[in-house]
Amino acid sequence: MPTAAAVPTPAPPRVLTVAGSDSGGGAGVQADLKTMLALGAHGMSVLTAVTAQNSLGVQGAWPLPAEAVRAQFRSVVDDIGVQAVKTGMLASAELVATVAELLAGVDAPVVCDPVGISKHGDPLLAASARDAVRLKLLPLATVATPNLDEVAWLTGVRVRGESGLRRAAGAVLELGPRWVLVKGGHLAGDAVDLLTDGTTERWLRAERHDNRHTHGTGCTLASAIACGLARGASVPDAVASAKEYVTGAIAAGFALGAGIGPVDHGWRWRG
Repeated sequence: MPTAAAVPTPAPPRVLTVAGSDSGGGAGVQADLKTMLALGAHGMSVLTAVTAQNSLGVQGAWPLPAEAVRAQFRSVVDDIGVQAVKTGMLASAELVATVAELLAGVDAPVVCDPVGISKHGDPLLAASARDAVRLKLLPLATVATPNLDEVAWLTGVRVRGESGLRRAAGAVLELGPRWVLVKGGHLAGDAVDLLTDGTTERWLRAERHDNRHTHGTGCTLASAIACGLARGASVPDAVASAKEYVTGAIAAGFALGAGIGPVDHGWRWRG
């Protein structure tokens, strides 16, 4: 007797990360893909730079040629398609401009993590790229997710306490993203972030965990937001879910090497 045809398994949400590689596996493309797997998405990648990196810092960084970035992007988007894109380390003004040009032709939400400095204080974006980020990349973002150092680098606004988050968010919104999530993790007290589109505000608070092993936090949060948007969640709902996920990952962060270890992307599996 003929057998029934197998029913194809539906593909999970497709999320693309455009970012640099972290050879230590805690941040960058590696963290993005782990987050996407943990949250049930199919992760894809466009590599922008290779870093020699471990728990102690970044020992070297080598941007890829713009044509290599463009070819990776077209290969994925033209065949597989994407339902959300996350950008991270873009390394140079040329790569920022290249990625912005590519994103302008994609009908999918974009989460922009304007990575400038690593957890260890190492520069990951050329100073000459600031205008390209401000003028070309951020206007394409559905959500921008700067930390306080990145807010200062992009806008000149320096935040000393929670009361300054609203002013920081307004300064970033003037650069063109639809929503901005200002991350207040560098402030004392609870881990508080502000999400706003200039009209609606949502304050997100979480207990601060006494754990120094937080490498990859920003990459993980932005990727988790992209996963929520790829499923069709609203920006506030995607951000709230991502905040809950990354808070658990920080709490479960573990020692690795002699320096700052990574957050645990698989904490829900081990819980």
